[in-house]
Amino acid sequence: MNRLGIAGILLLTSCVCSFAGIDWQAKKSDVWLGHTRFYFDIEGVECWVVEPKTPKQGNPWIWCTEWPTAFTDRTGTPMFLANGYYFLYAKVGYMCLGGDVSLQKMDAFYRFFTAKGLRTKGVFTGVSRGGLYAFRFAWQHPERVTCLYGDHAVLDFKSWPLHIGDRKFNAKDNSGFQAVKQMYGLQTWEEMLSYPYNPIDILPKIAEAKIPIVLVIGDADTEVPPEFNSNIVEYRYRKLGGEVKTFRYPKYQHHPHGVDNPHELVDLIESWDQR
Repeated sequence: MNRLGIAGILLLTSCVCSFAGIDWQAKKSDVWLGHTRFYFDIEGVECWVVEPKTPKQGNPWIWCTEWPTAFTDRTGTPMFLANGYYFLYAKVGYMCLGGDVSLQKMDAFYRFFTAKGLRTKGVFTGVSRGGLYAFRFAWQHPERVTCLYGDHAVLDFKSWPLHIGDRKFNAKDNSGFQAVKQMYGLQTWEEMLSYPYNPIDILPKIAEAKIPIVLVIGDADTEVPPEFNSNIVEYRYRKLGGEVKTFRYPKYQHHPHGVDNPHELVDLIESWDQR
């Protein structure tokens, strides 16, 4: 020990710490996609973090706001983990639709994992209805977002779950109306039609923050029609001078999510995230 000296002891200590990982103090853990997943209750919300075997310097992360376990190969999730990214999810509630309550719950989770040592800004993935969560969170907190990935994303609740403008609209089926009413506090169809803070409407603030957007679009999608969602975002964001990359599939419907060549998607997102 004496021959090792103080410098050697300090070096040895720093090596041990660098491989010690984060003390998550989780309520439980399991193995998912070959990596350890830690579970927590954050202000009554079930959340989890998948820790890569070898975290990338700076502890970058990707947060999938909905359907995190769906089409993981096509969305590049195993590759992100292999490349050292943490993978995050918060179960804010079924049909919360990116309303204020869900954004508050997301904020609580964000404050938790950044306090544990993850980077203060990262990638947000919005799969299907998750687009409402990801884009509205970016609008509220642009300083926390490096890029947005919308995958067959809901970007206007008038399109889904209200189905206004498409052939599935049925005024007698008011389940979507009730969901929007509960989550956004809007009482009438008129208020919902004129609501100015859907993702398609809040792009100027996101563009001002220079947040790049990648969109995966199935042109045959009838569940979340791109002409009322991703196509509008693509057009408006380009008009604002924002950076957009689209992966467009003419024959794909709402499924499958992800892309045919996930390497291209992963490389693009990582290049944006590491700027």
